[in-house]
Amino acid sequence: MARTKIIGFHQDEEGHWIAELSCGHTQHVRHRPPWQNRPWTQTAEGRSSRLGAEIECPLCDRPGGDQGPEGRDRRGLP
Repeated sequence: MARTKIIGFHQDEEGHWIAELSCGHTQHVRHRPPWQNRPWTQTAEGRSSRLGAEIECPLCDRPGGDQGPEGRDRRGLP
């Protein structure tokens, strides 16, 4: 699976945290024990500690997954 880095976070309309990825995609990083155990999402310090961390991006593996708006290649993003 394609690997990318977390470059930021924001919340959706329900208050769930979403990781902003260097590939240009986003990914929910929910804390819902026992299925999803990510207590670090619950504090600013925890989220900050994950900036730069590698994460798998299933969207990058989909056909056309490395294409952004107007077909722009996302792989060159910081």
